[in-house]
Amino acid sequence: MADRLLLEDVRFYGRHGLTKAEQAVGAWFSVDAELALDLGPAALSDDLGAAVDYGAVARRLVEIGTSQRVNLIERLAGLMVEALLREFPAQEVRVRVRKLTPPLQGLVGTPAVELVRRR
Repeated sequence: MADRLLLEDVRFYGRHGLTKAEQAVGAWFSVDAELALDLGPAALSDDLGAAVDYGAVARRLVEIGTSQRVNLIERLAGLMVEALLREFPAQEVRVRVRKLTPPLQGLVGTPAVELVRRR
């Protein structure tokens, strides 16, 4: 499938992590999502009913990221990728989760994971 719906830098604040600091202070997270699906009907019709509403995808990502606490960003990405595959008509979903402000001493850079799942 060559067509892709892309969402970049969907942000939310969460308390995900293993350390007490991560759970108490929390951090900002950024999520990119890529859904492989047929965008032809929407491109031809200019009708939202023929498209996947990217606002609904973004809201679902934020809901997952803020509704329950997890220890690992791998688990967070897994919850997101599985929900998007289950709830939207994509043949493949790619999710990248970045912890933008981890409260960890000496950390340089932005930790991230990326998961890809197919039907």
